[in-house]
Amino acid sequence: MLKMAVLLSGSGRTLDNFHDRIQDGRLRGDIQVVVSNVDGVLGLQKAKDYGYPAFFAKSSEQTNKILADYDIDIICLAGYLKLYTPPDPLKRNVVNIHPSLIPLFCGDGYYGNIVHRAVKERGCMVSGCTVHFANEVYDEGPIIYQQAVQLNYDDTISDIAARVFAIECEAFPTALNLVDAKGVGFFWDRVGQ
Repeated sequence: MLKMAVLLSGSGRTLDNFHDRIQDGRLRGDIQVVVSNVDGVLGLQKAKDYGYPAFFAKSSEQTNKILADYDIDIICLAGYLKLYTPPDPLKRNVVNIHPSLIPLFCGDGYYGNIVHRAVKERGCMVSGCTVHFANEVYDEGPIIYQQAVQLNYDDTISDIAARVFAIECEAFPTALNLVDAKGVGFFWDRVGQ
């Protein structure tokens, strides 16, 4: 079972998903702490309501100081809209989800509806999400799991976002369960990083 830290910046939709799936046994994890880089966001209130320790921290250094007080196996970037630098012992244990099939529509500046707009403008008929380990470069760490979704010709950007978020709710927990089963090293070793 993974001991998780959840880092977020907004409403906490992914935190909701993690919490629900942990409660019903579909995610083999235990949330130890939640940290937001934005003060007063709904995600922090949800964390408190669920009974998780919840903190605001502006920088990676402040976040790492908080995390040092908890026994953590994995750090989950759950809508965390800032480049995060983990402490050395957890350098390879940071997992992110990106709303496209990497290597498409990814990297610095590609997030949220910017990604979905690019997908729409290119006329893609398939989109999806990628759960990957994070490193010091946006969206370049080893891929853990990808899931695709079929698009329609008349999908709006909002339609694409909704379709992708629906599969993100399946993909992120699936990926975490794979990490729990196979170990962090398996994914780093398979791509030679």
